[in-house]
Amino acid sequence: MGLTSRMFLALAIALAVVFFAATVWLWPRLARRSASAVFGRVGLLLATQLTIFVSVALVANNSFLFYGSWADLFGQKQELGVVTDHAGGAADARNIVRVGTQRPEGAHSAQPARGGRIDKVVISGRQSKIESSAYVYLPPEYFQPAFARRKFPAVVVLTGYPGVSENLLKGLRYPRTAYDRVKAGRSQPMILVMLRPTVAPPRDTECVDVKGGPQTETFFAEDLPRAVSDMYRVGAQARNWGIMGNSTGGYCALKIGLHHPDRFAASAGLSAYYKAAEDPTTGDLFHGDQRARDRSNLMWSLDNLPQRDSSFLVTTSKQGEGNYRSTMRFIDKVKPPAQVSSIVLDSGGHNFNTWRREIPSALDWMSSRLSEN
Repeated sequence: MGLTSRMFLALAIALAVVFFAATVWLWPRLARRSASAVFGRVGLLLATQLTIFVSVALVANNSFLFYGSWADLFGQKQELGVVTDHAGGAADARNIVRVGTQRPEGAHSAQPARGGRIDKVVISGRQSKIESSAYVYLPPEYFQPAFARRKFPAVVVLTGYPGVSENLLKGLRYPRTAYDRVKAGRSQPMILVMLRPTVAPPRDTECVDVKGGPQTETFFAEDLPRAVSDMYRVGAQARNWGIMGNSTGGYCALKIGLHHPDRFAASAGLSAYYKAAEDPTTGDLFHGDQRARDRSNLMWSLDNLPQRDSSFLVTTSKQGEGNYRSTMRFIDKVKPPAQVSSIVLDSGGHNFNTWRREIPSALDWMSSRLSEN
């Protein structure tokens, strides 16, 4: 049984109930002072507490998807092999390879033209030399004859750190939400490219091109859009591309959108922060380069670099988020021709429930800023 399977969760809860009931039922019989009675009481208490703890941990993990599988929980490697095609006797390494497909969660039909499709791919960065897995959601319209010659706008969607890309499918339900918004007439069909910003695990690179290290910004700003446009019907212009994410992914989305308006017309940061973190998880990102450190500060960039014709969406809450004041400062610093919008909740913490409340409107906003051609 999978770590996130409902059957495993139900089994853990059932065992917790059984051990609790057994403790209540057998306790009078184990009230004696004999060694066997003492060991019996200790055993029942430990078993009850352990099964309750496991049940609570599983409920939390299923809600927030800290770990997507047993291998993920125990830190086992899950590296995917990369297929290289050879054409005409010459090596022609593809920059993106599909390694699997799956049906979107909640889709009412297994036919892609009715329920859409999710491709699992491996993207190899031509310039950055970074390789990362991702999920690509293709809406039902992508497979329908009426749209056969149409190109679709695409949105890069990033998790936080150290989240896994499966969070975007299950916990945050991006494909299902995108499907529902199109059906409701609130959004146009869009391709979603979903992955985590941690492309050099376990290091958190904060989407920075690290001197002598991972070229993460180049991967997201240059390699990824080019690879996806080569494989799918997506335009290669900035107006065809958006980028969004939550927490660290939100910072990365705003940073890349701000610094690369020639690649992304719109960027959205859900519960984002506005300055690159520097801590043991990041290592030395800047190696004494103050200019690079300043550039990673979005407030500094807005004050000191030319603002281009880009659109930004930021979200926060008046109670429960720690970024309320900094978000208000970011909004104040955005000047024409750039544009900024916001979602400000009365209350909401830094968690999946808050982001699920913001994602539908964020996708609608993103749809209104992007073009198919």
